[in-house]
Amino acid sequence: MVSPAETARRAEQEVWATLGGVPDPELPVVSVVDLGIARAVAVSADGRAVRVTITPTYSGCPAMEVIERTVAESLAARFADVRVETVLAPAWTTDWITAEGRRKLAEHGIAPPQRPAGDEPVPLGSGIPRACPQCGSVRTERLSEFGSTSCKALYRCLDCREPFDYVKSL
Repeated sequence: MVSPAETARRAEQEVWATLGGVPDPELPVVSVVDLGIARAVAVSADGRAVRVTITPTYSGCPAMEVIERTVAESLAARFADVRVETVLAPAWTTDWITAEGRRKLAEHGIAPPQRPAGDEPVPLGSGIPRACPQCGSVRTERLSEFGSTSCKALYRCLDCREPFDYVKSL
């Protein structure tokens, strides 16, 4: 017989695995787990109810309604009671993007946000991409503070001349 604690642990692992397949609607190459939007999972002892806590990348992010709905729908087939709770504090930070998420962004031509050295604070929206995600050149220029979404800036490589989005550091 499986203990209630083991049932809940297995269900929690299943929830995280499912969330790992939920794409961000604005950056579909990464999941809500890769971006650090999915913050916490709580499962009932019987493994039938689940609560997922999510945090938007920006408090006014227009994709949050879609994310909430997609998360709930992805879990509804397995769990009888699914609740998705949006929390604004602590505020999301680009530090929550996983290494896998950063790799996926770069692999798809989106420069991931830069991390500060040590404990150095990063001013809101600061930073420049270390390298062009297309050719690797460090010679880039910002074309616009806003890219395809407000959480990204538009850059261009001065060597290969290709434009690319850069996820702003927060």
